[in-house]
Amino acid sequence: MLSSIFFFFRKNISLNLLLKQFIFNMDNTKLYVGNLSYDMTEQELKEYFESIGEVTHAKIIFDESTSNKRSKGFGFIEMSNEENAKQAIEKLNGTEFMGRNIIVSAARPRTRKDY
Repeated sequence: MLSSIFFFFRKNISLNLLLKQFIFNMDNTKLYVGNLSYDMTEQELKEYFESIGEVTHAKIIFDESTSNKRSKGFGFIEMSNEENAKQAIEKLNGTEFMGRNIIVSAARPRTRKDY
């Protein structure tokens, strides 16, 4: 159903952006985490964020096109509630973890690439 809504608003970009923003604001528990060490595991990432609160999901993005499937240096965390997500942004953004200053921000919806 959601895809049909996006298709309907495809021609009107401003309405499409409003709809995406509305859907994104429904769940503010997902966080983007950037500048991660390439050696970090999802378990290590999850444990780091559990110092703030319960983590329901941790995912590091890997480059599947390389033979060794190396990390792309970023991932996503889903906190159990919105308050924990806000605290994670405030307390962990810019902190050093595994030798790198990580970036923590609210995750944005994926955008469609037209190429």
